[in-house]
Amino acid sequence: MRHVKGARNSCVMNAMMIPFEVLNGIIILCRDFCYNHGLLKVTEPPLPLISVGNLSYGGTNKTPFVEMLARYMTSKNLRAGIVSRGYTGKSQDVILLNNCSAERELTGDEPLLLSQSLGNVPVAVAKKRIDGVIALKNSGVEIAIADDAFQHRSLARDVDIVLIDCACPFGSGKLIPNGILREKISGLTRASMVVLTKSNHVSREKLLELENSVAKYIPREKIFTSSLEIESWLKFGNDSGKALIRVFAFSAIGSPESFRKSLEKCDLTISAQKIFQDHHRYTQKDLDELITAARDCNSDALTCTEKDLYNMPENWREKFSQMPLIVPKIKIEIHEPQKFFGLLRECLQPRIIVASNGYGEDSIGVILAKKLRKKFPDSKIFAFPLVGKGDAYLKAGFDVKSAPSVTPSGGVLKYSLRDLWGDMRAGLLRHVANQLRDWQNLSGKIRTPICVGDVYLLIHTLFGSGMRPLFAATAKTVYLSGHWRSEKFIINSFTQRTWTRDLESARQLGGKAVYSGSPIMDLLFEAEDFESELESGYESENLILLLPGSRLRACKDVELLLNAALILREKISCDFRMVLAPTLPMREFLESCESYGWKFRDNSLERDGVKIRLTNQGIARAASAVKILLGLGGTANQLCAGLGIPVVSIDEKGKRVQKKLLGDSEILVNADSKSLAECVLRILSDRDLYEFMSNAGRARMGSPGALDSILNYACDNLGWDIRERVYRILKNNLL
Repeated sequence: MRHVKGARNSCVMNAMMIPFEVLNGIIILCRDFCYNHGLLKVTEPPLPLISVGNLSYGGTNKTPFVEMLARYMTSKNLRAGIVSRGYTGKSQDVILLNNCSAERELTGDEPLLLSQSLGNVPVAVAKKRIDGVIALKNSGVEIAIADDAFQHRSLARDVDIVLIDCACPFGSGKLIPNGILREKISGLTRASMVVLTKSNHVSREKLLELENSVAKYIPREKIFTSSLEIESWLKFGNDSGKALIRVFAFSAIGSPESFRKSLEKCDLTISAQKIFQDHHRYTQKDLDELITAARDCNSDALTCTEKDLYNMPENWREKFSQMPLIVPKIKIEIHEPQKFFGLLRECLQPRIIVASNGYGEDSIGVILAKKLRKKFPDSKIFAFPLVGKGDAYLKAGFDVKSAPSVTPSGGVLKYSLRDLWGDMRAGLLRHVANQLRDWQNLSGKIRTPICVGDVYLLIHTLFGSGMRPLFAATAKTVYLSGHWRSEKFIINSFTQRTWTRDLESARQLGGKAVYSGSPIMDLLFEAEDFESELESGYESENLILLLPGSRLRACKDVELLLNAALILREKISCDFRMVLAPTLPMREFLESCESYGWKFRDNSLERDGVKIRLTNQGIARAASAVKILLGLGGTANQLCAGLGIPVVSIDEKGKRVQKKLLGDSEILVNADSKSLAECVLRILSDRDLYEFMSNAGRARMGSPGALDSILNYACDNLGWDIRERVYRILKNNLL
């Protein structure tokens, strides 16, 4: 033990243990990689969770620290609970302790100590800690504290507190079994805050040296110190009234040295000390030998830790009728408590992120983010768009956490190798690397991500954040050839829940996929205040909506729509409205229109007596009273079809893919203005065709509701509403 703690260097022991240490290091490295990149599952608990752990084996006073946190939360009128693995306990089922109501063999010693000390604070003992958290939630607990869970990475946590023993911080600096470290010191980068315990047991110089070492891995403002104080004494056995000055100490704890130093600070003389293995179960023979040894040393009493009491044999009190036993009750004193609990409260503020990968998906993401902001006003809502600069999110007032990715195709993977090559030359790989780095900076600080888009976004989020997301699968349906077998595997294996665009797609995916309405159709119910009302006073009942699209190529493609408008106006009485996507570069777009002979005045384009009124309103608003759509867009075309508006577009590779989705609600024609105009005329003149296309669009696109279903799932299964409530209580109850 002295070798692994660094107190004695044994070359022979070191040489023997090196292979095992190296093997352990490789296992830890592989395990961390899998958790960091989502290959191993991380489960978000249904309660806000504070983890208290350490880097080393035993001896950092986690138990009294957990007790201190539980008392603090209770003082803020929060129902706190503790979850423990119950080391050395034999029960395979979840045991919920209240006031020490279980046998030590089932639960282990530390849960019993916590339950006895905290009274009505429930302590859940579970081999799988997530089961313990669920049991705590079912008992009415609002915030859980996990004892010794820093390396238990399968359970997500809101706050990670790491304790470091100042007297023996890292031992020999080597991994188990050649040292006391459970993982490398660099693991501190995962910590929300670090507390250097027993700071009153070391010199100021040694404490400063340790702070400097820790500051290499975590900012100094997240490093705190604490001291170990004796609050009172418990006494068992004969009370002769004699002053107890000379004591025989024994213990079975991780750091017996700190126990000795605490006794010495109380001006007790330690005649001798007997050290047992941590969590040792005492026998009657052990107690007889301890009492005999104490008498031989002329001791006034025996002393042990409070934890040792829960490892005593039956009828142990009778043994101390002649030789008393005194037990110190210890407590943790946090230095700078206002700063510590202020940071703790800040870490408990929920942080929710919405990721999307496309302009249409960004629009859905914005609506989802707005719903989240409305439902969780005290939470921080972030955006992570993979495509573009996140203009839609920025306009709505959301903080964008991803590096911008502006490429010629306006996406990540398009329909041709030429587009992909152009994106690569524009720095696509660099953009992806930067965004993965942004995910890593968010790791451990966010709730389960919500993805709106395709499987590429899902993989990107999973690999970057390590968290299995909630997934709104907007890119594919059974009408678009469905998901590949590999995509089905990824979706079912690496998401918590998937929401599809239609019932058939949910059935095709199976597993965790559900249909609760189409996320695309949720775009029709944007919860935003419009800047202005749409223009009124159109002369004709034939109001035609023009959509040039949202990508850069719209500046060129708009000529097709403008010329088609001229042709249509010659044939029938009609009016035009054009929707401009917020992603369009307005100056460049208007300059293109003017180069085609159109004049821009009073928010309209005019030429040869034809007037096209421009709007930047949402598509649900812009489609009001529209008869037919002449559109080159993607998501906007789909929304109009869902509203029962027949769609006319050009025949190209991308639109052929969309045609599979829209079916009979859309007609594709050659990419020339005359063909577009003739198709519009044919639909408007054939009432049966018009009704057929209108009904087909409504049937294919479905109804809204998916986004509200996502929010409900987050509340019911992930505890986001509880987190919001806990943070609000702490915010309103300052230290």
